[in-house]
Amino acid sequence: MLIAKNISKRFAESLVVDRVNLEVANGEILGIIGGNGAGKTTFFNCLSGYYTDYTGTVMFEGRDITHRKPHEICKRGIVRTFQIVKPFGKMTVLENAMVGAYNCTRNSTAAQEIAQETISFVGLSAQQNRPARDLTLSNQRRLELARALATRPKLLLLDEVMAGLTPTESEVMVKLIRKICDSGVTILMIEHVMSALMTLSNRVLVLDHGQAIALGTPEDISSHPAVIESYLGEI
Repeated sequence: MLIAKNISKRFAESLVVDRVNLEVANGEILGIIGGNGAGKTTFFNCLSGYYTDYTGTVMFEGRDITHRKPHEICKRGIVRTFQIVKPFGKMTVLENAMVGAYNCTRNSTAAQEIAQETISFVGLSAQQNRPARDLTLSNQRRLELARALATRPKLLLLDEVMAGLTPTESEVMVKLIRKICDSGVTILMIEHVMSALMTLSNRVLVLDHGQAIALGTPEDISSHPAVIESYLGEI
């Protein structure tokens, strides 16, 4: 589904992502781990069009989307969430989800139907008329997922969707992510909650100082000497 070749990104003299290669298969959940400053979010920003001044190529479903802008990439079927949730606070839950729905329709009635469907999917129907700013952090993260799903994505990029959640809330989020994948959406996720990521992922990519140092099954990664030395051994 997605092929990223030799992706590199610099900030001044600092090489934050260094020739990273990755292929994501249709229907899988692929996790990305690494210490702070490993280049995980920067890599996401390149794939999603948030940064366009990177080197390398990105192919999605056989089409070159290198250096495309975020709205163009979203139209193709790739959408992302962010580490820090940023809902439209004064707007209702329903209105927030409708923002995503307008990616695939210009009709307000159709956008509302799509938004209600995704709100129900993530378990927020009872909250749909509340201002987004009044939601708990856990429900704001659900809302961010609903807004992303309302764009009708094929590939969903999740950037630390469990950050700040309690263990119980994280368990619920794991079930929701699995449900999203089972609905036909491929997932590429960055996560520091290792138990959740290892449970969900079919494969795991490990970044260290901008470089990919390992790629394999959760079992392979958990016993990989370089990964243990650079990341897992620090936990």
